[in-house]
Amino acid sequence: MKKIDIAVIGAGPAGLSAAGYAARAGYGVTCFDQLAPGGQLLLIDEIENYPGYGLAKGFQLAEQMENQATGFGVDIEYAKVLSIRKEENVFILDTEEGQMEAKSVIAATGATHRHLGAKGEEEFQGRGVSYCATCDGPFFKGKDIVVVGGGDTALTDALYLAKLANTVTIVHRRNEFRGQKVLSDRVRAASNIRLALSRQVVEIASDDGSKVSRAVLDDGSSIACDAVFIFVGITPNSGIFEGFCELDKNGFIVTDGRMETSVPGFFAAGDVRNTSFRQVVTAAGDGAMAAHMADEYLSSLSK
Repeated sequence: MKKIDIAVIGAGPAGLSAAGYAARAGYGVTCFDQLAPGGQLLLIDEIENYPGYGLAKGFQLAEQMENQATGFGVDIEYAKVLSIRKEENVFILDTEEGQMEAKSVIAATGATHRHLGAKGEEEFQGRGVSYCATCDGPFFKGKDIVVVGGGDTALTDALYLAKLANTVTIVHRRNEFRGQKVLSDRVRAASNIRLALSRQVVEIASDDGSKVSRAVLDDGSSIACDAVFIFVGITPNSGIFEGFCELDKNGFIVTDGRMETSVPGFFAAGDVRNTSFRQVVTAAGDGAMAAHMADEYLSSLSK
């Protein structure tokens, strides 16, 4: 059985940041990922709000993060972690490539945006279809935007987008919003927000095949737009941690500000934890903090 100091599960911005910081501190680190390092960065065409980078391609930023981490000595293993358990002060990870023993573990498995399943949604992701207002909203200043959803996130982000856009049309499948009344009242009072209630987006279409042009609704009508922002919830990738550590009612790993979980030596960073703001920069910050606290934990074991 391979033995290491710190195992990081997930190689998105949080995981690569955590792994890099831990390796730079002198620990032996293995970072697990099923596919390619980068996480949701690989789904972002361009990002302009990561400090110091200006306008950058998502995959390029992911590549730079990976190269930096491996340069510090991080070993990236392309294998799915199937389960985790703790025996005394040792964590046992069952992976597709066998078992691994670690003294500390950082979970950075992220979360998955729920999709509508509408025609064209996958095709135009990153080319007008977005799941993050603060990430992509500034690209559509003065444009016409469709927001799909009726919860707090949809309403809050619609209000944010309305400050940037020419018009925002909220499409919601029910005739009333699920979000807080105060948010609903603000949305209804906004001069450039329109409502399309009791309807659903069934297709996201393009006139030229390169970018979003309109959202087609289930009643046969369509809304001309430059972007469709979808806010119908996110699902944390926390299945393997059920029964191992404390999760909140929505399945996110419960942590404190030090990234500590209910299990000593086990930390969580990024979108998989119960945080109120999910961005590339906050995920990277979480990862740095998790690595720092893992260092403190391991140091305490040797005393």
